[in-house]
Amino acid sequence: MRPRTSHHTDAASPLEARRLSLRALPRRFYARDTELVARDLIGRVLECTRRGVRVRGVITETEAYLGEHDPACHAAVGRTARTAGLYGPPGTAYVYFIYGMYWCVNAVTRAEGLPSAVLIRGVQPLEGLPAMRRRRPHARADADLANGPGKLCLAFGIDGPAHHGADLVRGAGLRILAGAPVSDAAVTVTPRIGISKAKDWPLRWVMG
Repeated sequence: MRPRTSHHTDAASPLEARRLSLRALPRRFYARDTELVARDLIGRVLECTRRGVRVRGVITETEAYLGEHDPACHAAVGRTARTAGLYGPPGTAYVYFIYGMYWCVNAVTRAEGLPSAVLIRGVQPLEGLPAMRRRRPHARADADLANGPGKLCLAFGIDGPAHHGADLVRGAGLRILAGAPVSDAAVTVTPRIGISKAKDWPLRWVMG
């Protein structure tokens, strides 16, 4: 059994005390402009159930990728085998591999055929912390378990073979739940990070 330290607690955060709705977000939530979806995903709950183990966390950081005209979006190269998922129905998962070692999960937005998505960059753990700690044994604190796109996929057990194309609305393995909306005063907007193209576009939303 992993020893507990002062950094780890069973109560993941004060967010647990909030009244969170655990119904899945409807399809129409995603069938909107990508910027609106990215902003409104703050405060929602990402849920992944794998091999009977369920983990949940409140989404705290997102980035919008707008389509073929956005040089930082994968769709800038057009429709390929890799980018086909971006052209799919709103409310499906677009999961891709980076640096030969990390998965990243996105929610596809707008109407089918209009390639765009929201990258989920950070999640605050809420449920299933023992599983997250097993999957991220080198995380020094619970706050570090899922505070990055690659980290959260590791902590949640999200990968391309299992979750690329998953239905976030009606699926059982990977969903986004309604959670609780977050006021504009609690959200900061910044340029996107970790990219080299269109890096000054203010398309990153962060809680706090």
